[in-house]
Amino acid sequence: MALAAVGTAYTLHAYEHDPATPSYGEEAAEALGVTPDRVFKTLVADVDGELTVAVVPVAGQLDLKALASAVGGKRAAMADPAAAERTTGYVRGGISPLGQRKRLRTVLDSSASEHATICVSAGRRGLEVELSPADLAALTAAVLAPIGRG
Repeated sequence: MALAAVGTAYTLHAYEHDPATPSYGEEAAEALGVTPDRVFKTLVADVDGELTVAVVPVAGQLDLKALASAVGGKRAAMADPAAAERTTGYVRGGISPLGQRKRLRTVLDSSASEHATICVSAGRRGLEVELSPADLAALTAAVLAPIGRG
């Protein structure tokens, strides 16, 4: 994995993904035995015409106004799923903030810093990577901001 090449400490967690599950993130939290506030989902939004990645706890929701504000934008809406998949190179439910086809602006919910490590998708359903929020922010050039609610 590219994380090893840059010397980042991480742990990969694989689990059996159930295609019928209504929430990929909650499924991951349960499978890994961690609280949902430590498992973060990767969402792609359109902020003033520019795709932007938001990484928020699976237990909550993305505050689109807060996301727009965090990157100096005016309006944010969820991106078209096909555009998100095409741009990141990942399928919905497996979009990772790491290793995307095209590097996008990234905002990490500030609640991540309350944890020593968090889990994010490793690029496919049923595979999570656990790493420190500081490492994730550094690797993705993420801005930390309160963009989650809930």
